[in-house]
Amino acid sequence: MKRKSRKGKADGFAYTAAAAAVALLLTGCSLVSSGSHTEVYLEQTLAQSQAAEENREAEGSQAAKESQAAEENQAAEGGWEAEKNQGSEGSQAAEKGQVTGEDQRAEGNQSGGDGRHVVLNTENGQESGKEGTRDGAGSQEKESLAPGEKPDGEVSLVFAGDILFDESYAIMASMNQRGKGIEGGISGDLLERLRAADIFMVNNEFPYTDRGTPTAGKTFTFRAKPESASYLNDMGADLVSLANNHAYDYGEISLLDSLDTLNRLGIPYVGAGRNLEEASRPVYLTVDGLTIGFVAATQIERMLSPDTKGATETSAGVFRCLEIDGLLESVREAKENSDFVIAFVHWGTEGTDELDHWQLEQAPQIAEAGADLIIGAHPHVLQPVGYCGSVPVVYSLGNFLFNSRTLDTCIVEAVVDENGLKSLQFVPALQSGCRVSLAGGMEKERILQYMRDISPEASLDEEGYISGK
Repeated sequence: MKRKSRKGKADGFAYTAAAAAVALLLTGCSLVSSGSHTEVYLEQTLAQSQAAEENREAEGSQAAKESQAAEENQAAEGGWEAEKNQGSEGSQAAEKGQVTGEDQRAEGNQSGGDGRHVVLNTENGQESGKEGTRDGAGSQEKESLAPGEKPDGEVSLVFAGDILFDESYAIMASMNQRGKGIEGGISGDLLERLRAADIFMVNNEFPYTDRGTPTAGKTFTFRAKPESASYLNDMGADLVSLANNHAYDYGEISLLDSLDTLNRLGIPYVGAGRNLEEASRPVYLTVDGLTIGFVAATQIERMLSPDTKGATETSAGVFRCLEIDGLLESVREAKENSDFVIAFVHWGTEGTDELDHWQLEQAPQIAEAGADLIIGAHPHVLQPVGYCGSVPVVYSLGNFLFNSRTLDTCIVEAVVDENGLKSLQFVPALQSGCRVSLAGGMEKERILQYMRDISPEASLDEEGYISGK
């Protein structure tokens, strides 16, 4: 199909104490309790991480397999990373984009004057609806790749899980030490696939700010320098979800700084805003005449005195959906104004592939409201693929580029045309040594088989294409 011309592209669910204690016997990790959920504190240092990576590179794929086998039990404990270090500062400067103003409001960027939140419109391979394109340092022009080539009339959507650009943690310190920018954290073949997608969406699990104070009593608080947001352009992100339990880690100012930073770069966001109207508003991206609607919300928060504030009519915050009526209303709105609707939900229990009550209760309601595809995040590990009627549900994408642990992960690619979902593919990947890469050979088959084993409602073929049983 005609490609876009763009450089770089444009109370929670806790483990029980008993279960955590059993897990600790398997992993040797120390247990830390925060207000909303229990988390596993990882004591691996950056030096150990990089030594392990060098050893894997020296010994080849067999060593990687042995390393993965040794750590399989750890994957059940979630993906939290608490490795403080003195890594070098990133050198990339924030790029000044073309989307400005309070937010990407329809009044400034829409066509047709109908109040829809249209932020990106591409026709004949060119972007319209804004004054220019986005450049990212070290990025490359999006090109048609043979594996991802699509006929005219089809749109490819790629989704990835949790990312973290906080330099206080191992993932960014390692990238800075390698000195290769985003290529130091994501393998070349995987980057090509992300950049080749018509729309690539990722879960942005932290604020972009150098202001504010960490939330009192919260075990893990994240933030990244505003200039690090240029990595989003470099990896090819078209849209980020801010509906998560870390978007507010350094207070309201940290969330507001994130919104301003993303606006300057021209990167649309969904699931948070300066007020509830903005936080709950769908985003519409149109590619070659096909409009995709995106809605994002988060279940993960304490009901009383939440660490991450929910947006109100007059205050900034995230779009919360433990009480689901607001989310269902937004999904219905998106359904009325688009050809295909994505619901991106932050939900589930960390560190387990077992679905919880709220996921099982809410997924059918979201599908009935009009979502055509439901994508989940938060557990930091992979969870099943299921179906609500004909609507696929990818319950958790797992970590994507988040910490130094060896964890199975993925990207999910949906191909959509005027008739709806044409194909859905689970593409196995591996986060290891502070880097994520596509899985191949035996590793690919192992991850696919794992997904088959935990997904009784879905079939995955040898290339990861998903269908209902």
